[in-house]
Amino acid sequence: MVEEVQQQLLIEQNNYLEAGIHIATKTRSPGMKRFVYKVRDDGLYLLDIKTIDSRIKIAAEMMGRISPKDVIVTASRIYAIVPAQKFAEAIGAKFIKGRVTPGIFTNPNRQDFIEPKLILISDSRNEKQAVNEASKVNMPIIALSDTDNSTKFIDFVVPANNRGRKSLALIYYLLAREVLKARGVIKTDQEFTETMDGFEAKLETKTIKQEA
Repeated sequence: MVEEVQQQLLIEQNNYLEAGIHIATKTRSPGMKRFVYKVRDDGLYLLDIKTIDSRIKIAAEMMGRISPKDVIVTASRIYAIVPAQKFAEAIGAKFIKGRVTPGIFTNPNRQDFIEPKLILISDSRNEKQAVNEASKVNMPIIALSDTDNSTKFIDFVVPANNRGRKSLALIYYLLAREVLKARGVIKTDQEFTETMDGFEAKLETKTIKQEA
């Protein structure tokens, strides 16, 4: 039975487990209730791996139908910036690090005004401004969402541990691969030459402590 499940997943189940992609927080927002698989004895919520997997694939298919220049990717947390930027580069999308400037999607008079057709948010709590800006122009919003994230204005939730270094690297690695497959740029997993390690943030201890 386990082997059958693994064959249907984008990557072996053990890779998901080792990355901790399913390990969430001790807080759960109303909108994330349906994605919870169980609660651990220590109070941490656990997400359903099969749901995570299927939603990564659907999100990639959604982005694969849109021109790369019309996709925006945002990231603000220290472990999300490197993999999100790597993902954006891999698929040819625009990457915005940190806070999104108010008016960038809504004010045509700004020099940096852009009109993307879809936005991928790494964390709706930290990137609230990006969510608000996109919602004002009815731009479809895909968001990596932990159990404590609000799902307000989010059109498509990818439930996942969006704080862990390995979890984020794995998510963006799979998204990049699947978007390129959806576009027909590559046809098989083997044609994707990037590695998961290449999507992982490599930070010095001092930098991590400063962020914390």
